Amino acid sequence: MRIPHIYQAGKISLNQTLDLCSDAAGHITRVLRMGVGDKISLFNGQGGEYLCELSAVSKKSASVTVNKFNDKNVESPLNIHLGQGISRGDKMDFTIQKSVELGVKEITPIFTERCGVKLNGDRLEKKHQQWQKIAISAAEQSGRNFITKIHAPIKIESWLDQPSDELKITLHPRAEHSIKTISNPIKGLRFIIGPEGGFTEAEMLLTKSSGFMDIRLGPRVLRTETAALTVLSALQLQFGDLA
Repeated sequence: MRIPHIYQAGKISLNQTLDLCSDAAGHITRVLRMGVGDKISLFNGQGGEYLCELSAVSKKSASVTVNKFNDKNVESPLNIHLGQGISRGDKMDFTIQKSVELGVKEITPIFTERCGVKLNGDRLEKKHQQWQKIAISAAEQSGRNFITKIHAPIKIESWLDQPSDELKITLHPRAEHSIKTISNPIKGLRFIIGPEGGFTEAEMLLTKSSGFMDIRLGPRVLRTETAALTVLSALQLQFGDLA
């Protein structure tokens, strides 16, 4: 049976008795229904994982004894920053979840001209927190020991203006280049995907003037959530650790 892999923010030390945070304790007690003596692994996003044994469990809390540190690393050698046009409904949640599973290091949700989602103030902050929690859950599920950073949502112009030495790409159905023709992104890579309606012509020109290379994936038009995951998979297969 697979040992549950759970995120616990903060310092973790060997041989200590540690009270789990409310999210972790709730998952263990209400979802997994684990008891004293059961084994879990904890990670705090700083690398490696800690093998622990539950020492106390109640309806609302749980404690563990930290027994062993395992310097496990399943991170991709490819540093990828995804700029994702904010999509409607659960499409954005799905994209973030699966991108984390595929090893992306950073994600910035982006407001574009055809973005159909209106977020501001408290609603924007709550949505940002929700997306970061989705990234944490995806790291737990996929066995990663680092947390993908979900940046605060910004306008496309602000993201494109960020200074970067990374290789920059975007999708275009009539592009001359394919992923197979780009060079190894040894300094990292950032790519931008539009929302459901795609980019406007003005936005496409803006990406080009900002140093982004147009690439194509094939003859078919992909949905926004399919496009992001297809690009990630292709990049990891060619330059990362997908076999």
